[in-house]
Amino acid sequence: MIELSDRQVRILEIVKKSGPITGEKIAELLDVTRAALRPDLAVLTMSGYLEAKPRVGYMYRPEGAGNEIRRVLGQYRVKDVKSMPVVVRDDSSIYDAIVTLFTQDAGTIYVVDREGYLAGVVSRKDFLKTTLGNIDIHKVPVSVIMTRMPNIVTVTPEETMVDAVKKIVEHEIDSMPVVRRFIHENGEERLEVVGRITKTNIARLFLDLAYQKQRGD
Repeated sequence: MIELSDRQVRILEIVKKSGPITGEKIAELLDVTRAALRPDLAVLTMSGYLEAKPRVGYMYRPEGAGNEIRRVLGQYRVKDVKSMPVVVRDDSSIYDAIVTLFTQDAGTIYVVDREGYLAGVVSRKDFLKTTLGNIDIHKVPVSVIMTRMPNIVTVTPEETMVDAVKKIVEHEIDSMPVVRRFIHENGEERLEVVGRITKTNIARLFLDLAYQKQRGD
């Protein structure tokens, strides 16, 4: 069973105690907006923990928690859900990489070498730490601050979304590069970046599935 977030656990506790209960009331008890709560409710509904009834609210389903989420996610491959990666060369300056991060509205950038293969990963947190220091971001290449292999968590296009979600949860990361593996002429394994899987991708998948279920698709 995939591990739930702290907020999702709190939602279950509220529904167990007070269900049936509306999403608006749950949001009020958690002091968040209804929109912010929507992805969590979609996850819990599609995983079988909760049942949503129009004009009634959410009810806890102890018998449905089982392996429903694994069954649903197992029907989708990473290639069906992935989005376009945001990539920079390893000789790009930290400044240029930051500009790319914000213009592409990304949380993580994947760094590639001169041949186009994955060399590293750099996140908003990495950039923040760097800009707080004395480093010249216009002159220093992004390769200086990136995370390198083997400390990069990746996923392949043919893996299931169960595999992808498990990796994101276990490693507590926001996104992963989707890669194709190649053996270089020197015998070393190289990774071509062909996409990305993020928490947003996963939330959108659950929302799409929830709406399909409501429509009876």
